[in-house]
Amino acid sequence: MKEITLRVPDQKFDMFMEFIQELGLEVAPDMREIPEEHQKIVLERLKTLKEEDVISWESARSSFRFKEG
Repeated sequence: MKEITLRVPDQKFDMFMEFIQELGLEVAPDMREIPEEHQKIVLERLKTLKEEDVISWESARSSFRFKEG
């Protein structure tokens, strides 16, 4: 099965979703929405963050081991 990500202008979203429903296509939940509870946890952690505990993405990524595929 193929997966497609589309960007739809706000003013055309309702019309687009009606079209998708008419076609009987599956719509995945919007994964960009972060639950409010999770947002609060992250904001609380940011308040207690120490600069010496922060590393760059490049440093973190270099410590990962990726599977050959």
